[in-house]
Parts: sequence; structure tokens; C-alpha cells
Amino acid sequence: MTNATRLEVFTDFVCPWCYLCTPRIEKLRKNFDVEVQWRFFPLHPNTPAEGLSLKELFAGRLANFEAAQINLKKLMEAEGLQFNERTYTYNSRLAQELAKGFDHLRDSLYKAYFEGGRNIGDIAVLVDIARSAEVPADAARRVLIERTFKEAVDADWEKARQYGITGVPTFVAGGQRLVGAHPYDVLEKLVIAAK
Repeated sequence: MTNATRLEVFTDFVCPWCYLCTPRIEKLRKNFDVEVQWRFFPLHPNTPAEGLSLKELFAGRLANFEAAQINLKKLMEAEGLQFNERTYTYNSRLAQELAKGFDHLRDSLYKAYFEGGRNIGDIAVLVDIARSAEVPADAARRVLIERTFKEAVDADWEKARQYGITGVPTFVAGGQRLVGAHPYDVLEKLVIAAK
């Protein structure tokens, strides 16, 4: 039996702040006995299959979209992440289901969207991403078409509702909740307090 601290991380593959935190979470795993449980969250669940322009998504909510993108790029570079210009967001539900079945695809899915601007809501794109990460194409396609992990993602979304989570990333450990892309030292304090 392990004495690892359980850290639940609520995330979505189209959330730049979630992507920004991935190196910080890996650093936590190296420095502490932490069991990370990735939970998925519906950031923009009504995004159509063909995607939605980011300008349309943030219309009336973000005064200077270009400046925000430049700031995000600087933050990503400081974490060693590539962040290319994107013009669209996509429905991430199927990507979440695929990652439930093949956990090691998580980083590939973030990179496909944030580095490549790929439509991670498209089955053919998801199968290609899986194949590039050595998941047999037939296995990935079957998971997506049969919706093998639909209930697992539904359970994550329900847990987020139960916890009262309304945004991501959200970190939960030891009954404490931390919302947002906090610096590493703040995440470290959450893990230490949860021991």
C-alpha cells in the first residue's frame, strides 16, 4: 500500500492554462510521492464538430485577443512548451475519451492542438495522433467509434459538478481545491498540506 498523496487534476485539452501546468505537474511527480489522477472537464462542450473561431468564442469577453496570445506564448516558452498561433477551438470530448483509454496520449493531444492547431474533435485526426504515439490505429478507432470510455468521462464531468468546479485547471488534494494555472511553488504547498 502506498502513502502517495492523491492529486486530482481537472483538465481539458483545449485549455491553454491546463497545458501550461503539465510541466509543473511532472515536476511535482519527480519531487514528491504523488499519485496524479487526471480528470476531464467540459470547458466548451457545445463547440461544434467543425470547431469555432477563437475570436468568436472570446467575443465580448477578451478585450485584446492578440495581446493575450502573445502573453500566453511567453508563459509557455518559460515552461519549455511550444505554443503556436491558433485560430480555432475544437470539441475535445472524443479526445478526452481517447485519453481515458490510452493515458500516455495526454501530452500528444495537448501538443497536437497547441503546437499543430489540429482538430482534436475529428476521429481521423485522433487516430493519426494515436498512431504516432504507437497506439494501433484500429484500437484507437474502435475506442472512438464504440465510445468505449464515454461513461468514464461522464463520471469525471459528474465529479467536477459534485466538487463545484467551474473552470480548469483545478487541483484537488487532501480536501483542498486550487483553481488556476498557479506557479510550481503554490502547487507544491498544496501537495505538502495534503500529506
